[in-house]
Amino acid sequence: MALSGCGALLGFLVAFAAVRVLGGLSAVKVPLLPTVRMDVPALAFCVLVALISGFVFGLAPALQIPLASVHERLKDTTRAATANKRHAWLSNTLVVSEIVFACVLLAGAGLLVRSFINVLTLNLGFQPESAAALRVDRAANYSNVAERNAFYNRVLERVRTMPAVTAAALTNMLPLVGDRSWEITAQGKLFKPGHFPEGFIRVVSDGYLRAMGIPLIAGREFTQRDTLTSEPVALVNETTARTLWPGQNAIGQIIMAEGSKHHQGRRVIGVVADVRHRSLEQDSGCEVYMPLFQKDEDGQLYLVVRTSLPPAALAASLRTTLRPIAPELATDEFRALQAVVDGAASPRRFIVLLLSCFSLFAVVLAALGIYAVISYSVNQRRTELGIRMALGATTHELQAGVLLQALRLAGVGMLMGSVAAWVFSRGLGSLLFGVTSTDPLTFSATVLILMVVATVAAYLPALWISRIEPQSALRTS
Repeated sequence: MALSGCGALLGFLVAFAAVRVLGGLSAVKVPLLPTVRMDVPALAFCVLVALISGFVFGLAPALQIPLASVHERLKDTTRAATANKRHAWLSNTLVVSEIVFACVLLAGAGLLVRSFINVLTLNLGFQPESAAALRVDRAANYSNVAERNAFYNRVLERVRTMPAVTAAALTNMLPLVGDRSWEITAQGKLFKPGHFPEGFIRVVSDGYLRAMGIPLIAGREFTQRDTLTSEPVALVNETTARTLWPGQNAIGQIIMAEGSKHHQGRRVIGVVADVRHRSLEQDSGCEVYMPLFQKDEDGQLYLVVRTSLPPAALAASLRTTLRPIAPELATDEFRALQAVVDGAASPRRFIVLLLSCFSLFAVVLAALGIYAVISYSVNQRRTELGIRMALGATTHELQAGVLLQALRLAGVGMLMGSVAAWVFSRGLGSLLFGVTSTDPLTFSATVLILMVVATVAAYLPALWISRIEPQSALRTS
């Protein structure tokens, strides 16, 4: 009970520090995470687990103490040998259990880490580096389309003349932030009611592709000549082109994407790359881009700027530049696009970090368990090992035997742990991306790591064998 109490105290202090560190991580943005604290219920839970653990694991060896007298106990060597075997069986069982849990956690963490790496290396369809966005609300006195478009033009003109700004554009939606969709179709295409393709609509100004770093696959992008008096036009992504015009050239086709049968179609003037706008793990779906100056867009817009300036300096410069024409600028709505991407990856990053920490603790516990069991075994067999050395056994032979004992325990634990990990990993299917729940590389790495840990943990007690003097061991036998 005293040992478990000390362990609980140390564990509580580590957990207290870990919670503070997790809550302050800027790379992890999980709702309400900064408000999480170690409180009285958490402390009570820690104490309760310590008491139960100390009682259960202290009761097991206590029940093995014989009720016979000390004199009878000293004479009964057979009973002592049986007790030693029972103790060894219990210790080995605990070590195997630790390795099983370590194997399960390591395999799960390995699968999630590989999934996370796959997510981070995805082609997003746009380049978030060196780009930022600032929310721009129209002034309240701009009541018609012409006035609003004139205001948007002034915003773009001012920003594009700023030093270090290479591109600027306006959009009603940022990737990974929000969405709206309508049913879309193409002129001459027939779809059953309720089976129209879903199109995600983007209303953007000229220069948007350059500001976002979205590749233009074919055709042209929007220009300042795409206004209310010109022909209605649209850009589509590759998925839309394949969906509506499979095997055909999408340029020049007519797309119906206004969300109403009363709207006329728009001529497709360009095809752009797919952008992962819903989430990092989801494909883009069908995207349709419409010119800002051909739409009556009176809601909030985002000003996207590509620049070499650091985010803080860019935010200050934008506010100074736009204050004369946009005094009600939302100063708290500035965000770097890379931060938007990092925020979308935060839940996955948090789970990976948490499970990796648990895995590390499990591996440390498994190593300590192997170290303790092998150390105890070497100490109990001190006389036997001394006799074997006196009869000609070499130190290396004895050390190899001790290492094999540890590796046998590790092998049993890893065999059982691999089966348990296989079952556990099947429940991680919704969290995995680009990797299967039975990924052979992950399971092989798990086995290799545990084998190395077991070997290192057993090697130190094995070294003690070289310090055994046969004469001393024979005198104490």
